[in-house]
Amino acid sequence: MKRPIIGITIGDPAGIGPEIVVKALNQEEIYKICKPIVIGDKDTILQAMKFCNIQLALNLAAEPEDGKYVYGALDMIDLNNVDINLLEIGKVQAMSGKAAFEFLKKAISLALDTKLDAIATAPINKESLKAANIPYIGHTEILEDLTNTKNPLTMFQVNNLRVFFLTRHVALRKACDMITEKSVYEFILRCKEALEILGVHNPKLAVAGLNPHSGENGLFGYEEIDEIMPAIEKAKNLGIDAVGPVPADSVFYLALKGKYDAVLSLYHDQGHIATKMVDFERTISITNNLPFLRTSVDHGTAFDIAGKGIAGELSMVEAIKLAALYAPYFLNPSGSSALKE
Repeated sequence: MKRPIIGITIGDPAGIGPEIVVKALNQEEIYKICKPIVIGDKDTILQAMKFCNIQLALNLAAEPEDGKYVYGALDMIDLNNVDINLLEIGKVQAMSGKAAFEFLKKAISLALDTKLDAIATAPINKESLKAANIPYIGHTEILEDLTNTKNPLTMFQVNNLRVFFLTRHVALRKACDMITEKSVYEFILRCKEALEILGVHNPKLAVAGLNPHSGENGLFGYEEIDEIMPAIEKAKNLGIDAVGPVPADSVFYLALKGKYDAVLSLYHDQGHIATKMVDFERTISITNNLPFLRTSVDHGTAFDIAGKGIAGELSMVEAIKLAALYAPYFLNPSGSSALKE
C-alpha cells in the first residue's frame, strides 16, 4: 500500500508545536501509515528533542522526495529562520510569528506543487503573527489567501463525529444574522461535496437547530421556519439526504452514534463544545475545498507549558493519522494525486 507524504509544520517555535511534533514522530505507528516530513527550523527541533528527552536522527532534505521515511529518523526541510539564542520559549515574539508563517507558506507551496499529499499543522499564535506584521489572524486565513480559495470550509472530526461550521470567528449576534436560507442551502451543498471528496458517498447530513428545541414551531424563534427549513427542502429537491433542523442538544449525540454522517453547526461554539466534550485531544480540524488536504490540532500554542516537555502529542498524532486516512481520496484540481511509492 502506498504511503502518502504528509508535510508537518511545527507552528510557533516558542510554543508546544515543536515538542508535540517530535513526540508524534517518535511513534512507530505513524511510519506504517504515511511518510511524514517536518517543515520547520533545525535548531528548534533539536531543542524540542532535548525538552522531551527524545533522540531521533535528523535527516535534512531539500525536497520531500529526499526523505528516508523510516522510524527513528526525523525527515525535515530546514528553513533555518529561527535564531535559537534569541528565541524566548513561552513568549510572543515577532521572530516566532514570522517563522511560523514561513513554515506554512513553504508547506503550501510544496502541496500546490503536488510534492505533498496533505499537510498537518501545529498551532500558531495570533499575537506573534501580529507582532511580525503578518496580515492574517490564523491558519485558515493564510491558507485561503495563498491558495486563492474563497471561504474555506472547516470540518471537525472526533471519532466518527464530523461537524461543519456555517459561521466561524464572528460575534454570536452577527452569526445569527448570517443564518439565511441562501447561506444554509449553499453550505449543505458544500458539505456534501466535501464529504464526497473525503470518501463519504451519499452522506446523510443533519442541520442543527439554532433556537432551543429548534424553535418549537415558532414558540422560541422563527429562524428555523423562515430560513433553515426552506433551505433543507431545497437541498432535498436536488436529491441530497439532508435532515433537520435537529435540536442542537441531541443532534451531535445522534451523529456520534452513527445516525448521521455529519452535522452542519450554525455557529462556532455550538459545534466546538460538542466535539471537544467527546474528546478534547482527539478533536481534529480539517480544512476543505483547498487544492490539497489540510488537518490541524485544535488547540493553541500553550505558552504556559512550552519548553517543559510535558505537552501531550495525542492531537498531533490524530491530525497526522487523519491526513493519512483521507489523503488517498483527495485529488488535486487537475485530477491527479501526488501519491507516490
